[in-house]
Parts: sequence; structure tokens; C-alpha cells
Amino acid sequence: MYSAGISYLIELFDCPPDILDDDVLIGSRIGDAVGHANATLLHQVSRRFEPQGVTAFALLAESHISIHTWPELGYAAIDIFTCGERAVPEQACRYLVSALEAGRHSVRQVERGVGLDENTSKPQLEPSGIVASPVSA
Repeated sequence: MYSAGISYLIELFDCPPDILDDDVLIGSRIGDAVGHANATLLHQVSRRFEPQGVTAFALLAESHISIHTWPELGYAAIDIFTCGERAVPEQACRYLVSALEAGRHSVRQVERGVGLDENTSKPQLEPSGIVASPVSA
């Protein structure tokens, strides 16, 4: 049976607050995670919030990686969603658990689009890799 991709929902606990509150560091770690996943980075952004917390996002040709942090709780929520055969998201999961120095963590795996018919439901791709969508009038 065909699926559209796989999501990893990662929760990190007991992380050092100074790591979780550093947008430059979190941005660097998410960029490194892209490499560990053997994924293709299209765009990356990170933002620090006041009084604390960071959100970072990596747009991938294969989908995305996002990190949201709560330094005051030592907690980070990470989503890694990839499709296709090239990416290895499990490697990015392992890397981020270590790189953000989690004392404990959980990882949930969710298959996306299970039940799609591989022959009729897959979108057609342009040579650029962008999904071709019909324009409605």
C-alpha cells in the first residue's frame, strides 16, 4: 500500500534552557539535521521570541523540519515530515535528540496518506519538482 510520506513527532525533555533559547544555535542544529537526513534544503528561518523561546523551520524538497522550544520548561517539540525514498529522517531524529542535549525524549512515527492509490492519486511533478496543480476559474 502506498503512503505520501512519514512524520516523526519528537518531544525533548530536560534540555538545557540556554540551548533552547538560542535562535542562532537552533537554526544551526536544524540545518545540520537536514544534512543528517540526506534531505534537500530549500529555505530556512528561525525566530527568537520575548521573553524566551525559539521557532525554527526548514523547508525541504522532501517536506519540512520544524522545532519549537520552551526554554523555561526545558522542552522542545520537533516535527520531521519527509516523502520520497531519498531522505533518512530517522538520522535527523537521532541527531536532534543528541544535539539539543535532551535528558529524555519520545518519538512517534505517523505514516501520511496511507491508502492512497499509487497509480491514480500521486500528483504529477513538473521538472522543477514542484507539484502541478490545475487552476480553477
